[in-house]
Amino acid sequence: MPEPTSAAVDLYRNSLRLLLDKDISGWLDLWAEDGIMEFPFAPDGWPRRLEGKEAVAAYMRPYPDHIDLRDFPDLRIHQTTDPETVVAEMRGVGRLVQTGSAFDMTYIAVVTVKDGRISSYRDYWNPLAVQEPGTDFAGSSR
Repeated sequence: MPEPTSAAVDLYRNSLRLLLDKDISGWLDLWAEDGIMEFPFAPDGWPRRLEGKEAVAAYMRPYPDHIDLRDFPDLRIHQTTDPETVVAEMRGVGRLVQTGSAFDMTYIAVVTVKDGRISSYRDYWNPLAVQEPGTDFAGSSR
């Protein structure tokens, strides 16, 4: 089955490349000023909603200091009936910088793009992974 193509798909693929390149500033440039990032499954003490590009920036800037992402295998991007919204299924793999331990997280993301910028990003990740010792990697304020 061919991969879907649209401006939203292209922007999302670019966002993943920037994360792998550890170019957080470039990744943040893809965001709308009033963009919202949500973590519906975040455990207690972790942010569930970040409102505005500056809040997203504060959360994401230290990300490369915690996780050395190396690949997003098993990436599947699904277009929705809204051409500005995509659903992505993937794994993020790499290592935890502090411990050198392997990092392997499964994600589902629902991303909406408006005017060529990310306006909404819902990140469904496994909160059980952060309950293991040595996995304080999200750069949150916990």
